Amino acid sequence: MGIYFLLLIVGFCWGQYNPNTVSGTTSIVHLFEWRWADVALECERYLAPNGFGGVQISPPNENVIVTDPWQPWWERYQPVSYKLCSRSGNETEFRDMVARCNNVGVHIYVDAVINHMCGASAGAGDHATCGSYFDANTEDFPAVPYSGLDFNDRKCKSRSGDIEDYQDVSQVRDCRLVSLLDLALEKDDVRSKVAEYLNRLIGIGVAGFRLDAAKHMWPGDLKAVLDKLKDLNTTWFPAGTKPFIYQEVIDLGGEPIQCSQYFGNGRVTEFKYGAKLGTVLRKWDGEKMAYLKNWGEGWGFVPADRALVFVDNHDNQRGHGAGGASILTFWDARLYKMAVGFMLAHPYGFPRIMSSFHWSRYFVNGKDVNDWMGPPSESDGSIKPVTINADTTCGNGWVCEHRWRQISPSPTGGTTAATRWRSAEAIKASSSSTTTSGS
Repeated sequence: MGIYFLLLIVGFCWGQYNPNTVSGTTSIVHLFEWRWADVALECERYLAPNGFGGVQISPPNENVIVTDPWQPWWERYQPVSYKLCSRSGNETEFRDMVARCNNVGVHIYVDAVINHMCGASAGAGDHATCGSYFDANTEDFPAVPYSGLDFNDRKCKSRSGDIEDYQDVSQVRDCRLVSLLDLALEKDDVRSKVAEYLNRLIGIGVAGFRLDAAKHMWPGDLKAVLDKLKDLNTTWFPAGTKPFIYQEVIDLGGEPIQCSQYFGNGRVTEFKYGAKLGTVLRKWDGEKMAYLKNWGEGWGFVPADRALVFVDNHDNQRGHGAGGASILTFWDARLYKMAVGFMLAHPYGFPRIMSSFHWSRYFVNGKDVNDWMGPPSESDGSIKPVTINADTTCGNGWVCEHRWRQISPSPTGGTTAATRWRSAEAIKASSSSTTTSGS
């Protein structure tokens, strides 16, 4: 009885680090800006047969509609309410996607935007994906509801109200991130509204959450929210299963906020992973594949059981976020395939594959001024469906890196645990050489 009780306690304490994927699957894919109908189809026709464990989806809640520039990708990160309607689909379509994916053993992880609401310049009106009224000027969001008392303006000590100094911990966590209205998560009423949103998603059947902008929330406030979460839906998960939590914490060193401060809440996004791997494969700074023998903690990364790893994400493939010019993306197809293959083969952290869409790059003084462009869309702003070509790649402007032969090469599961560990032995053997990879 004592041992059984101890196992229950351990499971309760460690549940948030477990991705809850079906046994034998060891990675998830971020289907960035996909429609819910297309995600459901992809779960059934490709992800489940090829051993993918889950899908990270774009934020499903109501957001502001931005028309200048025309519906950029980042409008999804400007909430107006927690209603489930976005350009990816409505609540009925969302529920259908979750059920269909779960039914074939592919779980859904929601990108949860809970640090803030929309930008202070969003104005007022009903230009939101559900048509809800809001007034960013007075911080009035009746569809939640939130009022001016639910934001951190009084706590922020910067002159502009925005984050001005990343060496000031209070500014980073209490001031506005690029003018986004910062929620006061120290208030139990705000915590309860956020938890109500997440619990509703849990009830529908999601398996976990990426916590956007976690670095900009106090770890204790996040813990208070997570402590209010329910166990996962027993239709698809064993009783007592906790939601998988991974937090967006950009920590490249040199700042007072560190990934380790968030370990108690769940895993963290290890941004150093993609930055360092890109440097090695580009052969910059004298780096060689041979140096990857102690890849992981030996390179100063967070412990493996606390890491969510990726080669690139939706931010830094556009030059935002972290990693700089070393980040490899689908634009660097040859090196990118090597990087993702290595990630899937190496037994460090829990891997997430990026699946992107094309945009028209246009550089001015070395900066892509079109980095704002949203997904392939019709003239009315609706997202174009993901079409599948005869060679199983994607069309209609979708990149679908997860379908590239070198990334998911096996009809029996290119990303399964067995494949990862077999490939790991080959990686170790090649890393013992002092030569760099040229193919």
